Amino acid sequence: MQTRLTCAHLRGIFPAIPTPVTAEDRIDDKAVRTLVQQLVRQKVDGIVPLGGTGEYGALPRGERVRMAALTAEAAGGAVPVVAGVLDTGFHDALANGKAFANAGADALMVLTPFYTTPTQRGIRDYFMRYADASPVPVVIYEIPYRTRIAIAPEVLHELSRHENIVGMKACNTDLYHFLKVVAGVSDSFSVLSGEDTLFPVQMAAGARGGIIVTATALPRTWRALYELCKAGRTAEAMAMHRTLIPLLDLAFGETNPGPLKSAWDLIGVDAPRVLAPLVPAAAELTERLRAELSERLRAESALG
Repeated sequence: MQTRLTCAHLRGIFPAIPTPVTAEDRIDDKAVRTLVQQLVRQKVDGIVPLGGTGEYGALPRGERVRMAALTAEAAGGAVPVVAGVLDTGFHDALANGKAFANAGADALMVLTPFYTTPTQRGIRDYFMRYADASPVPVVIYEIPYRTRIAIAPEVLHELSRHENIVGMKACNTDLYHFLKVVAGVSDSFSVLSGEDTLFPVQMAAGARGGIIVTATALPRTWRALYELCKAGRTAEAMAMHRTLIPLLDLAFGETNPGPLKSAWDLIGVDAPRVLAPLVPAAAELTERLRAELSERLRAESALG
């Protein structure tokens, strides 16, 4: 991107991409370029490397920076790159975020601090300090089923008014919490669905798009679903989403991104390896996922 990212850029479909790795647990540069460039060609609105889907915690720190750089290079400024920052402590998170920004990331998706189980005041201060120091805009990443702590809606309302905090990836599956968040955030703050499984519901409730794992494999399908939601054609969007439920059940049938990596050679990315402590998806799950993804890809080809 040539201009500083704002909430206006945080709309549409942002695939959360896995990290292709070699047998030596190094990033597969060619596979990264192939994946990112084909997503750009298929009109995604942004790309999110280095989240949980990107196996952040298992990647060596130097490889994380390389992944940010490779993604930004392959995107070529056509779409924003929002790099995940999933560290437990403030200083490591800030240092890594600055390194990703220097490598070309347009924004940082910063995870709620975890393990220490902070108070709501601690969470508020963490993000305020981070946003004050970050060289690029911040997207809050709330995923309480992983971090064991949710961010109170009123805290998110306050954070949304910081000039360097432009949005959030909402993975809290409590829909009442989601409704309360959307009801009070600033107009300069974009709430994005973080749940493939809840996307049309969260769009109807006020999300402006989504950071979506399976959009890595089906970008045009998810773009079409987004357009239905954006146009207020909620019943059609829900019906389209129902056709994806079998795929979603399989894609998340074991820890993400293991299942998706087992089948993404179907989209031209032959890099099935996952990093410890993950192991390859079970053979039966892989077989069923490959069959379902093949069917969905055939349906996607009809979208033009």
